Amino acid sequence: MPADRDMNLEELQNGQVATSDEDGLIRTAQDLEAVFDIPVAVSAVLGKSKLQVSQLLRIGKGAVIELDRKVGEAIDIYVNNRLVARGEVVVVEDRLGITMTEIIKGDRR
Repeated sequence: MPADRDMNLEELQNGQVATSDEDGLIRTAQDLEAVFDIPVAVSAVLGKSKLQVSQLLRIGKGAVIELDRKVGEAIDIYVNNRLVARGEVVVVEDRLGITMTEIIKGDRR
């Protein structure tokens, strides 16, 4: 699969995507079929802030909490509490969504 081409879920589920690992073995989506139905928790973190308990108790409706990110800066995307990507917030119809702009490659365990 060319590096500049994104695979979509339908291709993955139909086994149309093949990659080779560092051992040179060809892997297809069918190798992952056993895990397709396992639920995972996905979260997107816009930013973080540290507050004292006394500050937290004073927060009310309409309060603004300043985050450690600037407007337009990438947000962190976690799967099962593990950072896997960075992205941007987008609007899809009347809901918020995330566009992944960078995949974080971690060590394999």
